[in-house]
Amino acid sequence: MAVYTVAFLAYIAEWTFGSRSKVARTAAALGAGAPPGKPAAADGDAVRVTVRAAGGSTRVLTRPRVITRSATPARDGVPDGPGAAGGDERGDTYGRIAVSLTVLAFLLHAGGVLLRALAVQRAPWANMYEFSTTFSLVAVGGFLGFLAARRNVRWLGLPLVTTVLLDLGLAVTVLYTETDQLPPALQSIWLWVHVSLAIVCGAMFYLGMVATVAFLLRDRYEGRLADGGTPGRFSASVLERLPSSVSLDKFAYRINAVVFPLWTFTIIAGAIWAESAWGRYWGWDPKEVWSLITWLGYACYLHARATAGWRGRKAAYLAIAAFLCFLFNYYGVNMFVDDSLHSYAGVED
Repeated sequence: MAVYTVAFLAYIAEWTFGSRSKVARTAAALGAGAPPGKPAAADGDAVRVTVRAAGGSTRVLTRPRVITRSATPARDGVPDGPGAAGGDERGDTYGRIAVSLTVLAFLLHAGGVLLRALAVQRAPWANMYEFSTTFSLVAVGGFLGFLAARRNVRWLGLPLVTTVLLDLGLAVTVLYTETDQLPPALQSIWLWVHVSLAIVCGAMFYLGMVATVAFLLRDRYEGRLADGGTPGRFSASVLERLPSSVSLDKFAYRINAVVFPLWTFTIIAGAIWAESAWGRYWGWDPKEVWSLITWLGYACYLHARATAGWRGRKAAYLAIAAFLCFLFNYYGVNMFVDDSLHSYAGVED
């Protein structure tokens, strides 16, 4: 947690120095080269261009109206922002330091999870404490994996590390459980399969949720600029450095689309484990019900993406609602529902 904290401070420094950089503004990109602070030309407006001929004479040409393809989001031509560092050299240095510290913290984090596994002699995710620590480990691993694949996701570092610190802080102060063995009914190979998949799916769904929230903010910012409005101080300083709304929307969709089949198999694996442990595949236990609700939420999101009029913001709201269902399935059911078969003295399945 100490290394994550230092990385958190480095990410803040990256964003702070990036806010001082004199990078080209998104408004300029939307306005086809309009200088910062000048309202962008509305989509479809004619632009007058003066051309000097070879003989010294000049002619004024009018560029035809440009009609953009209708889509949601409809600003396919908007470039990605310059990133958290905003083109500032010092900010970029702090960003690289932050990533290096995140890698170090990830390795220490992985070592802690491994030591827990050696201590309990089983899969280290059988209770809420172990689930939470492994969940944040996988989320950080996913982030570093995207960076290694050269995806434009360094902007994700600050919200991710903030969440990881909160998650680990909650785990060690509220959710901590002494090492213990599982009840005989749950001592199964399906612990490795079912719960590990649930952790991977939840961590990746979380990354998709953060990208979805960023999309909603950036989409509103771009819409205000396209309408000739003046963005607020926060928007001008932060949102312009994010990838475009189209890029964020695609990134979130691809994560959710890839993870959804894994979540489906997670539920199936849980049903097989339930039959082995309790003699039935499905018993409408609260955990099973909310797993199904989460599945339906993401299924509605993916269906909405293919439905005219539901792409973009409406689909994004569905994705956020689905992730909130996942969170309630983990925290709400485990902490506030007493009659769940999936809870054994703090053990979470």
